[in-house]
Amino acid sequence: MSRTINVDKIINVLSELSVEANTVLRKDVLGALKKSLQDETDKRARRILEAIIQNARLAKKEKIAICQDTGMPVVFVELGRQVRIVGGELSAAINKGIEKGYRKGYLRRSIVKDPLKRTGPSGFSPAVAHIKTTGGNRLRLTLMAKGFGSENVTTLVMLRPTDGPAEIIKTVVKTVQQKGANACPPLVLGLGIGGTAEKALELSKLALIRPLNRRNPEPHLAGLEKAVLKEVNRLKLGPMGLGGRTTALAVNILSYPTHIAGLPLGISLSCHALRSAARTL
Repeated sequence: MSRTINVDKIINVLSELSVEANTVLRKDVLGALKKSLQDETDKRARRILEAIIQNARLAKKEKIAICQDTGMPVVFVELGRQVRIVGGELSAAINKGIEKGYRKGYLRRSIVKDPLKRTGPSGFSPAVAHIKTTGGNRLRLTLMAKGFGSENVTTLVMLRPTDGPAEIIKTVVKTVQQKGANACPPLVLGLGIGGTAEKALELSKLALIRPLNRRNPEPHLAGLEKAVLKEVNRLKLGPMGLGGRTTALAVNILSYPTHIAGLPLGISLSCHALRSAARTL
């Protein structure tokens, strides 16, 4: 059965998600931090993890931002074919909702309108929106607040088609070793494998949304997630790059069919404040 959804509903929901994502740390992320604290043996690393967990608790209680960098909003839209948007245009509604939420939550203006001129006042939008058509009559909105400490270390590597899991592990470990300390660890790693260059990077960002306690349903990819996590934590960069067992909390992988001549690998890192929130209409 077809449904109509007014853009006002979308604006209000994205306003709420903007505040929620920035002030309430995801339960799976908080759970992973608590488990890491139990497993961590380095005293300084334990103190850092305790401070991170306390910071998340205070942010939720006081309804203030988990981090001063409230990120560039990234919105993943799953639009059912039987949904008709009325009252306005979807992209405009997305940006209006984010503007409303960021103002309401007293969140930082972080977006410059021109990446080179960088003049004039900063703002809250536009968001980067990924819109996917699905079956049914539902509209799902997922908002990620992507801070640029971790975004700046995003990496794309075009591997050879003959490269396999061992080369993927080696590449990811090298990336974390060289750049991970700048991304405020403990990290969450999103890996996108396959497709084209831009598809691999999109998948790597989308992988960060998946709950950290849920492995890829494909056994060979689930095994690769575990193997990458093990090797990354052997680096002992630790929380904030100051040493310890906890360099990464989780590794999430998404894959897509690719060309016979290539093996694109997208690597998206998130800091310990992996911020996203979702709602289905």
